[in-house]
Amino acid sequence: MRFNQDFYAGARAALPILLGVVPFAMISGVAAVSIGLTPFEAIGMSFIVFAGASQLVVFQLMSAGSPWVIMLLTALVINLRFTMYSATLAPFLQRLQTWQKALLAYMLSDQAFGVSMGQFAPNETISRRWFYFGAAFTVWAAWQVSAISGAMLGKLIPDSWGLEFAFPLSFMALMFGTLRDRPSVTAAITGGVTAILAKGLPYNLGLVLASLLGISAGVLLETFQNWQEARS
Repeated sequence: MRFNQDFYAGARAALPILLGVVPFAMISGVAAVSIGLTPFEAIGMSFIVFAGASQLVVFQLMSAGSPWVIMLLTALVINLRFTMYSATLAPFLQRLQTWQKALLAYMLSDQAFGVSMGQFAPNETISRRWFYFGAAFTVWAAWQVSAISGAMLGKLIPDSWGLEFAFPLSFMALMFGTLRDRPSVTAAITGGVTAILAKGLPYNLGLVLASLLGISAGVLLETFQNWQEARS
């Protein structure tokens, strides 16, 4: 059947990306138990939230004793990119039923979006919903298995291993993979500089400020570039 072929094609396309997904998910699970969550709570958060970058930041805020409002706002800001992903994917999946869209939206990730969009535009013969489902399910399943492993093994890892370095290293790995044009580089530099300058703000508000200014700088530059292209 055609949908099987396209599902497996999406799954195969996502396999190379798992080299980065698996360790990142394990770090997320380890980080959850390292701040005091039980393995059950860590696993539950992984299934409910399924957003690695925001999970790690929230864990950091929890360890710093930040109010829940700050944690919620920070997670929302970090996950704003999924709104843009959804808007981009919507034309390709608009004929699906509501429950199907909800399922695919839940499994949306940076990796699934990138793999799918790389195939959607040039390939008109594939079943896009099944290709996306194959890629998204593969990433989701690998994340959950790895996060569960990290949560179960987290208590066995000595504090002397210095897992606090997992936070900056993980984000650096994610960031360098996205620096492909001037707006993304501008956003990264603006956010990084702001985070350093605003480090002394209470409740780690510097992270929220850095995220907002970084996103704004990238969007403004991209808008300006598009305006220049339209005029030329």
